[in-house]
Amino acid sequence: MRLLIGRRLIGLMTALALACTAVPAAAQDKVRLLLDWFVNPDHAALVIAKQRGIFTKHGLEVELIAPADPNAPPKLVAAGQAEYAVSYQPTLQMLAAEGLPLVRVGVLVGQPLNSLVALEESTIKTIADFKGRKIGYSVSGFEEAVLGAMLESAGLSLKDVTLVNVNFALTTALMSKQVDGVIGAFRNFELNDLEINKAKGRLWLVEKHGVPTYDELILVAKRETVDVGRTKRLLAAIAEATAWIKANPAEGWALFAKYGKEFDNELNKLAWKDTVPLLADAPASLDRARYEAFATFLTKRGLIKQAPPLDSYLRDIN
Repeated sequence: MRLLIGRRLIGLMTALALACTAVPAAAQDKVRLLLDWFVNPDHAALVIAKQRGIFTKHGLEVELIAPADPNAPPKLVAAGQAEYAVSYQPTLQMLAAEGLPLVRVGVLVGQPLNSLVALEESTIKTIADFKGRKIGYSVSGFEEAVLGAMLESAGLSLKDVTLVNVNFALTTALMSKQVDGVIGAFRNFELNDLEINKAKGRLWLVEKHGVPTYDELILVAKRETVDVGRTKRLLAAIAEATAWIKANPAEGWALFAKYGKEFDNELNKLAWKDTVPLLADAPASLDRARYEAFATFLTKRGLIKQAPPLDSYLRDIN
């Protein structure tokens, strides 16, 4: 009798073991994440999290999608065409004021990258020296507001300069002397682009000259459908990738360069060095006061009529 029971127990345990091995691993949550621009070192944490399998470790299958139209990602997320998008704090606040159902759920770069740049060889040594000069820009509205605040910090106004739309060709317009300065230059890219072209730039940081500090790159989701649990795992993966990058910057660059041959170039390599220190260590962190102050700035500059309630577009994932 004991022998029979023993055999039955062994048979049952064997069956259970086979059943356990037959159960597939838990399915990964599929996530479509729209980038704000073509892949570049600003997206370092996202690319490395994908390359090193960190997203997979956190139960996520993340597809990084570069947009055909850089203005489209937040609107596509609002329309339910993707789960997340990389965007900018000012963009989110202006879209929220228009009524788009978006919420900020995380941050990739928690400080401005925007800056005002002139050639170092020029006679422009201070912001006041831009009086009577031409300044190139790419994005009407916001960049004009930022430039206006910077000029006012030096006793000037937009009436004291001539604005020229250079359509994102910032360094080309500057080096060809089409303009005397450019606003909207990312401090981790345009200065390096100038260096590659044997030129040097003089830079003024927006947050040091009349503009409230803000988060440059953020993650947004659709307000009604944001999955808090999944978002926590996404941000945990990004935080893990960021910590690894900062501990292994050279190895990180090599891995980033392997993501696609078009990303392995001199500009990205130089930008990588300047971008790594700027990556947010805590992607889930949220500074509500920063958003409130910048909403006031946008309102005073006429970019939004009325600031929407913070809770309508900020989601504290913690």
